[in-house]
Amino acid sequence: MIKTSLITLFFTIFLTTSTFSAGSGGSGGSGGSSDGDGGGFSKTKTQYDMAVSHIKAAKKFEKKDKLKKAKKKYEKAQKLLLQSNKKFPNKADTLNYLGFTTRKLGDYENGEKYYLEGLAIDPNHIGINEYLGELYVVTNRINLAKERLEILKSCNCEEYQDLKDIIIGKKQSKY
Repeated sequence: MIKTSLITLFFTIFLTTSTFSAGSGGSGGSGGSSDGDGGGFSKTKTQYDMAVSHIKAAKKFEKKDKLKKAKKKYEKAQKLLLQSNKKFPNKADTLNYLGFTTRKLGDYENGEKYYLEGLAIDPNHIGINEYLGELYVVTNRINLAKERLEILKSCNCEEYQDLKDIIIGKKQSKY
């Protein structure tokens, strides 16, 4: 009797949860990722998640030398990130990708601004420090790039080695 009651209760909760999560949310920016509160059960992709998907696709197009397609993907990603940043401000990951897409679209000045906003929130953000260092190399500010490298020194990560190789000229920046 108790076993049957528990099974019935379990299925009731399962069906109720499934019904709510399938219908909750709406269009991008709601649900469970870096956009919101860091959690949630919705399977709806957030604006941030969609932007990251566009960035990944853009990088693949770049590798295939399909630069016009890559640019369109970066533009879509940037638009989604701007919306996400407006809805959920002060997220270092969002500002990192805003800096990245802005830089990829050729606007180094505003890309740098986004990176610096992100560092104000998270001074040790690995992605921001690497990408900002690359921006500094491309804009011939090697001393500032070395400052970013110094911050990455203790992370024991590939971003440190990538930026180091770019600074010493062993590797060309992709940006």
